[in-house]
Amino acid sequence: MIHVLDHPLITDELTRLRDPICPTPEFRQRVRRIASLMVPAVTANLQSTVVPCTTPLEITSGKTLTHSVVLVPILRAGLGFLDGFLDLIPNAAVAHIGLARNEETLKPEPYYIKHPPSLADSEIIVLDPMLATGGSAVEGVRRLQAAGATRIRFACLVAAPEGVATFESECPDVPIFAASLDRCLDSRGYILPGLGDAGDRLFGTAGTC
Repeated sequence: MIHVLDHPLITDELTRLRDPICPTPEFRQRVRRIASLMVPAVTANLQSTVVPCTTPLEITSGKTLTHSVVLVPILRAGLGFLDGFLDLIPNAAVAHIGLARNEETLKPEPYYIKHPPSLADSEIIVLDPMLATGGSAVEGVRRLQAAGATRIRFACLVAAPEGVATFESECPDVPIFAASLDRCLDSRGYILPGLGDAGDRLFGTAGTC
């Protein structure tokens, strides 16, 4: 269920933002551009409905999206991935899921969830730049499913095989779209070769930015 988007423009942007000396403003812009470049693939099979379409010359038929789109960034790093999707899907609603790790159980726990009242008839796109262990992604999807969501897909910049395996085991019906499938996780749970902490690099909270 993982789709790795091997596109030359995506790989060029990703190569440049992996560089540890890529400054925060440039890092943000490259993440935004990758997100926009991913949108056509992530949304390629959204359902559409045939509708009448009036042109200046005649009446023909056209197609519109059957279901509304809800973008769901997982805080905080998901926010840096959001604008690129909004650039191409400006009518999408935006929900938010904030997750923090419980230091005793080491499991993600929600501290903030806000979404439209009904998700049952919407196309949900969960956004998180990194799919590392898979814990946050799985918890986010579970919370959305509990709220009624049935059409869910997950988009990330970089994924680790361990996170993909966990996600596919727990959420087998949710497709994953990634700009890159990297090698593995290190002992701290960081993706290798990866790009460091995406949240820190997006928001300038690490000395390597």
